[in-house]
Amino acid sequence: MTTSSVPRRSVLRTLAVAVALVGSATPAWDATAFAAEPETYSLTIKHLDRGGRSTGDYATTVTGISGPGADKSVQPHDASGTTTVRLPKGRYVLDSYLTTGNAAGGTDGTDWIVQPRLDLDRDTTVTVDARTTAPVDVRPPDGSAEFLHSMMVVEVKHGGTTRLLNRMAAKPNLRVAHLGPDAEPGSVKQWFDAYWTTKSADYALGYVFTGPRALTGLTRHPSAKDLAALQIRGAARPGTTGAGPASIDLQPSSGVTLGVSQRLASPGDATYFVTPERGTWDVTYWPPAAPGGASNRYTANGIAVRAGSTTTHTFDNAVFGPALPDRPGVVRDGDRLTVDVPMLADGDGHVPSSPSYASASTTLHRDGVLVGTKSGAPGRAGFTVPAGDASYRLTSTVKRNGAPGTATQVTSAWTFASRTTTGPVPVPVSAVRFSPELSPTGTAAANTALRVPVTVQGAAANGRVRSLTISMSVDGGASWTRIPVESGAVTIRNPRAGTGVTLRAELTDTDGNTLTQTIVDAYRTQ
Repeated sequence: MTTSSVPRRSVLRTLAVAVALVGSATPAWDATAFAAEPETYSLTIKHLDRGGRSTGDYATTVTGISGPGADKSVQPHDASGTTTVRLPKGRYVLDSYLTTGNAAGGTDGTDWIVQPRLDLDRDTTVTVDARTTAPVDVRPPDGSAEFLHSMMVVEVKHGGTTRLLNRMAAKPNLRVAHLGPDAEPGSVKQWFDAYWTTKSADYALGYVFTGPRALTGLTRHPSAKDLAALQIRGAARPGTTGAGPASIDLQPSSGVTLGVSQRLASPGDATYFVTPERGTWDVTYWPPAAPGGASNRYTANGIAVRAGSTTTHTFDNAVFGPALPDRPGVVRDGDRLTVDVPMLADGDGHVPSSPSYASASTTLHRDGVLVGTKSGAPGRAGFTVPAGDASYRLTSTVKRNGAPGTATQVTSAWTFASRTTTGPVPVPVSAVRFSPELSPTGTAAANTALRVPVTVQGAAANGRVRSLTISMSVDGGASWTRIPVESGAVTIRNPRAGTGVTLRAELTDTDGNTLTQTIVDAYRTQ
């Protein structure tokens, strides 16, 4: 698998770098300046390598977290291994990164030592000793896996202030240690993410710890049953053949971290084995762009996983259509109606960032009178309407070029009542999702029965459907055949090979709001 690192979030130290404060005599006539000068103390830091010898191969940062030095961050250094800096009285966080050389002049290890609590209230000497560190030994159950990269982050909180420290590694030779007294209970949060690859799968191993101390070493050797499988499937939408590979990014949902990125043949599958202990996971998928088309992106955030189970996400496959999984779609604020309905979500409901289309328009009628028509992005428009109560009909249509199976035209027409509001209020609109099992090229076998699950989203979800009628067409909507909904699905008798199947849903919710939704060429047969 072709894999590389991808920054999840930029790691920003929240303090500006400042020069070390030095003592100076204040002229007698400047009494105000003398009174304002903060009390400072000398901080001496000694650095010892794994042999106990003084070393100048280090990078140490001292970052303020409370007191007059809270806005200070310094990186003192002296080639002798001992360095001294004067800082204002207060609480600081210290982290030091040491490298250990081997006989050939390279490095045989890296040591990261973190002191989450450094209370500077007197002249103080701190010894950073590489001999106190223990290895970070986190590896997958597959002994053939190749290490890619890792990242460890320490988050320290004190008095309402948070400081972040981090260390990235390109080799699995990191050693870590806590230094100094304990901080307050629960004030130190630390996480570690490591990525490995094999010819058939990637491993994303992440762990989180919270307490009063930084880690001294870390050992985790998960077995296969301890991990969850996350399978990503990329479809080959008609018209994208030969457009190049897709791209996938995977990373934990929470915390500053690095992720893993790879290219994927289209159609193709990628499998990741991940640790449930790290929480939920985020996936970003870039499908191949059609020739001359814009780059598009899908995201699936907050994917929950469970040890021993497999979670699958399929991207950029039919049936494309409207989706309202976690948004109202239409909102009225005063006398302004704002429309934002994803009209071309893929078969799994992933919303594209820049779907390809030929034309799109949204039209609004109030009590049968045209308010206006807006052209532009599919399912997006804004209208100013007269004050008061009225009946509305909102129609949104998107057309795109392509073969059957690409949803060559999608139309949603809603009716609802609405009145002036005193703030943002969702308008009761719905969407119907069709979720058949299709091939990676958006096709179904000809002359066979196909079960198509039907899901209602939006205002009519959760039992608020008064009536729902599903119809199909094999001639682009010139004629229709009604199909009964049974146990949340319809069964379609697929036509001969090479035919596009068009689907229509007619819905009325329990409040009388209606939807007529049509997807021309929802999928095709082969």
